[in-house]
Amino acid sequence: MPERLGRVLMPKVTERKQSEEMMKRLGALPLRHIESVLLVIVLFLIAFGMLMIYSATRNDIPGNPAYYVKKQMVSLVIGLILAGAIMTFDYRRLKVATPFIFGAIVVLLLVVFLTPAQLGSNRWIPLGPVNLQPSEFTKLILILALANFFSDNKSEPDSFKSFIIPVLWTLPCLILVFLQPDLGTTLVLSAILLAMLFLTGCRLRYWLALITTGAAGFVIGFVFHIFKPYQVERLTAFISQSANIKGAGYQLIQSKIAIGSGQIIGKGFAQGTQTNLNFIPFHHTDFIFSVIGEELGLIGALVLLGAFCLLIWRCILVANNARDFYGTIVALGITTMFAFQMIVNIGMTIGIMPITGIPLPFISYGGSNLIVSLISIGLLSNIYMHRFSQL
Repeated sequence: MPERLGRVLMPKVTERKQSEEMMKRLGALPLRHIESVLLVIVLFLIAFGMLMIYSATRNDIPGNPAYYVKKQMVSLVIGLILAGAIMTFDYRRLKVATPFIFGAIVVLLLVVFLTPAQLGSNRWIPLGPVNLQPSEFTKLILILALANFFSDNKSEPDSFKSFIIPVLWTLPCLILVFLQPDLGTTLVLSAILLAMLFLTGCRLRYWLALITTGAAGFVIGFVFHIFKPYQVERLTAFISQSANIKGAGYQLIQSKIAIGSGQIIGKGFAQGTQTNLNFIPFHHTDFIFSVIGEELGLIGALVLLGAFCLLIWRCILVANNARDFYGTIVALGITTMFAFQMIVNIGMTIGIMPITGIPLPFISYGGSNLIVSLISIGLLSNIYMHRFSQL
């Protein structure tokens, strides 16, 4: 009987050993496991964004219709180089460097208050052809910092310690970004914290208490005039969309007119009247989806939404296939960042979300946002490439 059992099991054991040896060989060549579908989706989104930026801004700078596209190309090259660089080493090495990177980004968030204000806020540090926006990089660095903590404390995810320490890590970033002021990025950071706490098994009463505290702080901000007047105006415009049509309500009304006028197939590339006549403020940044809806219609908007859904799906796939808990949490944090920005940006252009100034990833004009998005994709690719590597 044992001999018969051995003969039956021997092929399976041999097959398992061969499979393990194959996995080891594959693990030594991580570039063979690059997430090609994810990269194709991202390249499509970038190309789509460049075309729409050109269409939205070709009349903004007389004699230089590609001015904004050229500036975005500089950020694209920088982002691709950094994304490529982050794919050249094992992502787990970031665990050691993250505390120092986190300290550096906090310093940069303080430095922005020493720079001249632009558009009524201190968000950018001028660096030659590009402006560095530290708050954009804070999103990814916060994900890494929280993933560090959660992966080192995964044995007790529902303890008070596993709740309060991530909150304390996030708090200085929230405060500094809010004071710039940058309410949109503050909301993104809050969404990242809440999502990562929930996904790692935070006790529900702690999680709900944090949401309640945040909502109460939001109300207090309005009652005691902590928010800037234009921020209050934007929220008022969302609640009563027919009010203040000369202020924040104007942006929303023009956006809805543009999207509605595009109907099914749109007015055609670069043929948007609301866009060309500059009726839509910030048409190449916060409200670029309005340009897409007007010029490409429902079909173009659905194509873009489909691409974003594929992007989120592939991000979740990376998280599901990560070789360790750290990689899974980082991937889920990045997924949350992309999904939240997409939902809020598109939502505010059609009137179902307040206007918060959150860019549309890979589509909106903005160098720092594009660079951070590309670095995030590089990190996701790194996690996926090393899924067969030994722990």
